[in-house]
Amino acid sequence: MGCPSHESTIAQVAKDASCRPLRISSAFIVNSEIGAVLSVMRRNVRWGVQYMDDEDQLDHSLIKSFKEIRSKIFLWQNQWHVFDPVVYLQPFLDVIQSDEAGAPITGVALSSIYKFLTLEVLDLNIVNVADALRQIVDAVMSCRFEVTDPASEEVVLVKILQVLLACLKNKASVMLSNQHVCDVVNTCFQIVHQASSKSELLQRIARQTMHELVRCIFSHLHDVGHTEEHLTQVGSKQHGNGHTGSTTEVGQMGQTIGEVGQTGQNNDLLMTEAYGIPCMVEIFQFLCSLLNATNVGAGPRSSSLSYDEDVPLFSLGLINSAIELGGACFDQHPQLLSLVENDLFRNLMQYGLSANPLILSTVCGIILNLYHFLRVKLKLQLEAFFSSVLMRIAQNKHGAKYQQQEVAMETIVDLCRQPVFIYEMYANYDCDVSCSNMFEDLVNVLSKSAFPVNSPLSAIHVLALEGLVAMINGMSERIGGEVALDYAMSDCEDYEPFWKVKCENYENPDNWVPYIRKMKRLKKKLMIGADRFNTDRKKGLQTLQGMRILPDPLDPVSVACFLQYTIGLDKNLVGDYLGNHEPFCVDVLREFAKTFDFREMNLDTALRVFLETFRLPGEAQKIHRVVEAFSERYYQQSPDILANKDAALLLSYSLILLNTDQHNLQVKRKMTEDDFIRNNRRINGGDDLPREYLSELYHSICENEIRMTPVQGSDFPPVVHDNWAGLIHRSRQTIPYIVCNSYEQINNEMFAILSGPTVAALSVVLDHIEQEDVLQTCVNGFLNVAKIAACYRLEDVIDGLLVSLSKFTALLVPMSVDESILAFGNDTKARKSTIAVFTIANTYGDYIRSGWRNTVDCVLRLHKLGLLPTRLAIDAVDDVEQVSESDPEKSVLLTPPAPIVLTSSHSRKLSGLMGRFSEFLYYDTEKPAPQPSREQVEAHKRAAETVKSCRVNTIFTESTFLQSESLSNLARALILAAARSNEESAVFCLELLITVTLNNRDRIMLLWQGVYEYITNIVQSAVMPSTLVEKAVFGLIRICQRLLPYKENLTDELLKSLQLVLKLDARVADAYCEHITREIMRLVKANARQLKSHLGWRVITSLLSITARHPEASEPGFETLEFIMLDGAHLLPANFVLCVNAARQFAESRVGDVKRSIKALDLMAGSVTCLVRWSRETNEAVGEEAEAAVKLYQDISEMWLRLAQTIRKVCLDPREEIRNHAVLMMQSCLIGSHGVRLQDETWSQNRARKVA
Repeated sequence: MGCPSHESTIAQVAKDASCRPLRISSAFIVNSEIGAVLSVMRRNVRWGVQYMDDEDQLDHSLIKSFKEIRSKIFLWQNQWHVFDPVVYLQPFLDVIQSDEAGAPITGVALSSIYKFLTLEVLDLNIVNVADALRQIVDAVMSCRFEVTDPASEEVVLVKILQVLLACLKNKASVMLSNQHVCDVVNTCFQIVHQASSKSELLQRIARQTMHELVRCIFSHLHDVGHTEEHLTQVGSKQHGNGHTGSTTEVGQMGQTIGEVGQTGQNNDLLMTEAYGIPCMVEIFQFLCSLLNATNVGAGPRSSSLSYDEDVPLFSLGLINSAIELGGACFDQHPQLLSLVENDLFRNLMQYGLSANPLILSTVCGIILNLYHFLRVKLKLQLEAFFSSVLMRIAQNKHGAKYQQQEVAMETIVDLCRQPVFIYEMYANYDCDVSCSNMFEDLVNVLSKSAFPVNSPLSAIHVLALEGLVAMINGMSERIGGEVALDYAMSDCEDYEPFWKVKCENYENPDNWVPYIRKMKRLKKKLMIGADRFNTDRKKGLQTLQGMRILPDPLDPVSVACFLQYTIGLDKNLVGDYLGNHEPFCVDVLREFAKTFDFREMNLDTALRVFLETFRLPGEAQKIHRVVEAFSERYYQQSPDILANKDAALLLSYSLILLNTDQHNLQVKRKMTEDDFIRNNRRINGGDDLPREYLSELYHSICENEIRMTPVQGSDFPPVVHDNWAGLIHRSRQTIPYIVCNSYEQINNEMFAILSGPTVAALSVVLDHIEQEDVLQTCVNGFLNVAKIAACYRLEDVIDGLLVSLSKFTALLVPMSVDESILAFGNDTKARKSTIAVFTIANTYGDYIRSGWRNTVDCVLRLHKLGLLPTRLAIDAVDDVEQVSESDPEKSVLLTPPAPIVLTSSHSRKLSGLMGRFSEFLYYDTEKPAPQPSREQVEAHKRAAETVKSCRVNTIFTESTFLQSESLSNLARALILAAARSNEESAVFCLELLITVTLNNRDRIMLLWQGVYEYITNIVQSAVMPSTLVEKAVFGLIRICQRLLPYKENLTDELLKSLQLVLKLDARVADAYCEHITREIMRLVKANARQLKSHLGWRVITSLLSITARHPEASEPGFETLEFIMLDGAHLLPANFVLCVNAARQFAESRVGDVKRSIKALDLMAGSVTCLVRWSRETNEAVGEEAEAAVKLYQDISEMWLRLAQTIRKVCLDPREEIRNHAVLMMQSCLIGSHGVRLQDETWSQNRARKVA
């Protein structure tokens, strides 16, 4: 019966002997308290002695009873557990109930009882303890004493409170009946009421005791089993009606709990049982009833407990205490749950809009607890509170005070910090076609509230930001593992009635996740259809048919369900459509009425629920059709009182007329109750309806208007009586609440809604904030947004983050170097934003696209300030080794650009703060520089530490790991940045571009086209030597040097690119000719075996030929040629003629001494041995190779001929020594022709010309 099970106290009497010492001490305790009471009584003359006529002295009866107990108490000490405690308690109880005892005596007696209870003199092991506790409660409740002064009276009241609380805290309290527990609470509440005219201390003690009582009682709820359905349902009928009758108004504060919610004899029987659910229901119902009071404490001394402030606040606190201790078990007891669903929540909606921030705060505390314990049962109630109270106040569109806004915003933030709150908001509301988009609305409210409009940043703005960040942080923490993104379904789904879509299992994510995704798609389509319907009904329905939401052709059921379950429809248009006379519209109206469940509803409540969904049209015929459809449906489901549907129709009309009469200001003479009853005579099949029934309807309409004009155009409309009745009706039909224990599968959809407003809010707050803790919150928020966006591959989001963050780095603001470093070093916001930019770039670079432009801009600025590492543009470790082994003066690319380093051969003046630092460090004695100030030194130190933590170099040195698209965008960003920068920055960008290119040799084709085009533009536009063209030329050569060993298929493409060197302006070429030649020599020596094509060798030999007449370049050029031709080491049929021609250039060149020309002739003559070897190899060829050998014979003959011709030309050289040596080399060539085996035709045709 909803009560805790316990054994009879008699069966618990036999206990172990170990209890005996306690029982002996109990006798002494009782004896001590008897002495205490007697001593106080004897101090009063009235209680001393009484004289009889025979002059015999007699004790007062109360004193005599104490003495009798005292004379026997030690005789019982060994049988204490079987001794009836009522015997030794009775004298104390008699004193408490005596009219003759003064306040001091009563107080001591109460203290004695309190001592017995707290020291467990009374416990479950004592016989008849239940009766003893009941008598204590009865005695304390009927306590009477003579008041001599206010202070003593308050002391007694405090002791009464202590005793009653001790009764319930005692282990034997489980023996108390439901009625006794209710009486205890009622007595304490009466003292609270009485204390309103007494001292502040008594008021506080009384209220605290009430809280302790409620906590003690409802903590017992965990020990009570599930309530059976057949138990009395307190207010069950009212719950169905949506009325307030289940919690009656309190006319006086002293009203007893038993007077609230009386339910007859069955309830009386339950109240006599051991306490459990019945008393808890009574108490909770009573607490809810206090919230309904409208006029409390009308006396002149009741101001301290005024209704507007104290009563609801006190009641709300008690309700919160009850929910805190027992809320987890409320859903196991329909009676308690019913009170929460209807009475409590309706009142919370009312008090949530209170102007008192303290009341609002208490209400919000209750809501948090209800969400935690009972959200599964309170889906629509929570939606109503969130939208109509919290967001309404937080948005401040309806005159809410700042304190109210702050409380509402704090509550929203607290909710957002709950682990599954946002996931359940999205799953249960945003994906429910009949609910508002709670998650989306919440995000928008927080985002807008974070924006300071024409005002400085306030606590509310920061709170709103914390709410958004809490969502992002929670989502970020729950990201893990591989995320499946291919969940999208085709929009071309077959028609399915959306109101019939169900989930097989609302507890299994494998079922409910696809279900809510499907419902979200349906909801989006319904919202589109609703917008079209509000503009044009016909086109709206056609749109829905096109999206397969409604069938083609239309049927009345589907249209009726669309009008009933779709949010956002214009209620005026819905009413007009339902009242239309067209046959199809009439059928729709009939089906629309069938969607309502009017069972167990009073007529006025049913009418409210019906008319809440649309606006009743103005035409009489339309009104008749609508009311007729309603009446027919109501009579089908509630035929108990009404004789037929005509009676329902007439009474419904009468209620509509009464509503107009009572709430129209233009009606001067209002209809009385008798008038209303008279107007409805004999409408029930010729009989009268019960007067009580009509009277109830009359007062319901008079007290709560049926709103014929629904509230529209407001984002978060207030919940009025009609809305609440409709909400209770819809709560019966709503889909079950989904508990999101698995939420990673819907993160992506939610983040798409959350990311934009969050980034906007973070940017605005970051722009206005200076506090470091809030600043760090913003930065962490940005990083978590980036983490989630990267997880779901949302490149646009990350790009937007970098755009936003780069604005706060202070690096893009045009200032001098000194000013920039000082500002950057002293600006915490700029430094943290810079770290965030590069953290995102390093960690989530794979998903950056256009954001690389902002990142590169920041890198360029740091470079200009001289804050970057000295070796930022080194592509790999082996490059460092190569540079160390080579001549560092000749390595242009790896010279790091920094203000303290001279680039190339052009000196750069040291300027700005960094210049002064370098001069100070290197101590230039010729030009002493002023020492930087301490502030500058500290600012530079902070700036350097910040840049060091950014790890800028890893962006480029580890670009190997970037995804292809991101890598392409990085290269493109470097090229674009270089194009719009000065030469110094352009050089730096080029170095970074080359670094990226070299680090991605396996993906060179991804970058090559853009890199080559950029270098081409530099080379072709250069007319004078400059650092930029120098870096371009040598960077290109270096790319070839690095890639040729690994990319044989790109050999020709790479070598072809070196033709750009041949296109250099003469002045530019002359400046860098020697260095170019040395780099070409390195290339040839390292990659000669890879060079096999005629195209590649033609580029190489062309470059070498040019150097023959350059004073500085000729030496490395000839060294390279000698490396190729000496002993035919690297001569090939593809490069033979080219090398011979290049050797001729050196032989004829007068740059250098004669020995080099003679060496060139020797190289030409020595190349004959290659022709002889090739000819011999050709003779040995067989089969298919023999066919190719014929062609090779011709080529060898041609090569010998070209060699002879070339030497012949040198034989004409003006220098005698060269000419003579050339003749000798011609002789050697002719002798070698025998080994070449020239064809007879070739020899006979060319012999004369060759020897001429």
